[in-house]
Parts: sequence; structure tokens; C-alpha cells
Amino acid sequence: MTYTTLVSATTLHQHINDPKWVIVDCRFSLANGDSGSYAYRHGHIPNARYAHLNNDLSSVITDFTGRHPLPDFTLLAKKLGTWGISNNSQIVAYDDAGGAFAGRLWWLLRCIGHDNVAVLNGGIQHWQRQGLALTTILPTIQSTTFRPYLNASLWLNALQVQNNLARKTICLIDARTPERYRGEQEPIDPVAGHIPGALNRAFQLNLDSQGLFLSANSLGQQFKQLIGTRTPGQVVHYCGSGVTACHNLLAMEYAGLSGSKLYAGSWSDWIRNKNRGIATGTRI
Repeated sequence: MTYTTLVSATTLHQHINDPKWVIVDCRFSLANGDSGSYAYRHGHIPNARYAHLNNDLSSVITDFTGRHPLPDFTLLAKKLGTWGISNNSQIVAYDDAGGAFAGRLWWLLRCIGHDNVAVLNGGIQHWQRQGLALTTILPTIQSTTFRPYLNASLWLNALQVQNNLARKTICLIDARTPERYRGEQEPIDPVAGHIPGALNRAFQLNLDSQGLFLSANSLGQQFKQLIGTRTPGQVVHYCGSGVTACHNLLAMEYAGLSGSKLYAGSWSDWIRNKNRGIATGTRI
């Protein structure tokens, strides 16, 4: 059996020494870029490798990009090989933020043709609540070859978003908190607000009070209510930099609403061009 959206702590524990399963720790903090690797060194799920959001899962920021530009996919494929990931691997990504950062690796792997990747439901906190152990021992990794099969249709750039909004052919969903969406708070980017026409669904709404994903049925009902008559294939997700928006994309896939896409540059890319529209308040 393969896992393509979520995997439970129990299931992962059963496969903890399975050579076909590769675990990747994606812990990260936007406030402190070193905190994830520090946490990894001081205790991680056995056999996990570490993937750094800025260094491994993004490329260098320029004057023409958002805060987390897509990585060079050829370089990413080489890194996957050095982490012991092949095209036959079952990958499990986890973090300590409800899947907010693990979802980025999940989505990137789908972009290069690898569907057998899942996010650990509940992250490292749920793993520990189940009484499962952590370790400080670094895994022994045997390098291999990962061959990417890039599918660039899974994301849009700013011009494509603009054109499709003008044609009313997409449903844009903003994954940031309501306060940031409305432009009342903006702790990270220099401009507050949202893309005109976008709906708002904070990614945190996908989780229950224990940090576990809501049931597929509940998520399906909520997203269907949000998008109305639009199909999942018309949905485009964005956030501040194209990271946490992957959480909404993952939630839709888990709910059986397949085919939504990502505006990879997201808000931090959108505001690079002063000619692009900015909205504040709540969309009516």
C-alpha cells in the first residue's frame, strides 16, 4: 500500500525500519531559520533526514521573486538522491507546525512526478503523544538516483493568476490568517492586504484541537461550500510565500478534491509589482 496524502504515527512506526520508506524532518521557523536544524539535532524521529526550507526546498531570493522561490528542480532531485530517496521510495514528511512546512516537500515531490509522499498526521507532537521515541542518532544513508519528471502545470505565476482572474476562470484561495488577509496585520511582508477577488481560508482550519487533520468528509464539505460551483481544478491556492498554501492543497487532495494548483510566488511575489491590485477588508 502507498500513501499519497497523510499517514498516521502508528503506520509510520510499523515501517520505521523499512528500507523503502524515507522520513524527512521539515521543521522550520520563519522567525529563526536555524531552529529547525537545531531541533533535529536534539531529537528527531528515527531514520529521519533533515530538509531546510530555505536551503533545500527553495532557491535564492532575488528582486523579482517572493520570499520562497521554487527550488531548482534538478538540484532538488540530486539532493533527494543523496538523502537515499529513489523513485520507488515511500516518503513521509513531518514538522512541528501541523504540516505547514512538511506540506511544501509533499507538493514539491508531486511536481517532479513522485506521488508516494505523505505528511505525518499530527507531526512530531502526535508521534510523541503516542509514546513513540525520538533519537539524536543520524541515519546511515546510502545515496541513490532520483529521476525527476517535472509537471509545471501544477503551479501558476503572477501573470497567469492575473489573466485567469480577469477571465474569471479560477477561484483563488488565500491560506493566511483572516487578519493578514484583511490587511489589518502584516508581520512579514512590506505591504498588507490580499489579491483582489481572493477568498480566505486559513490553513489552520484544516486541523482539530490536537493538530490532526479533520476527517476527509468534513474537509470536503468545507471546501465545497467555499468554492461553490467551481471545480477543484479551477482552485488556485496562495499564502505569503507559497509554503503554507500547500496545506490547503493537501487538505483538498485528502478530501478527494483533486486537481487544485498553487500560485507559487504568492503574496510576497504579487506585491513586487506596484501595478498589481491590492485589496483589504473582507470580500463580499
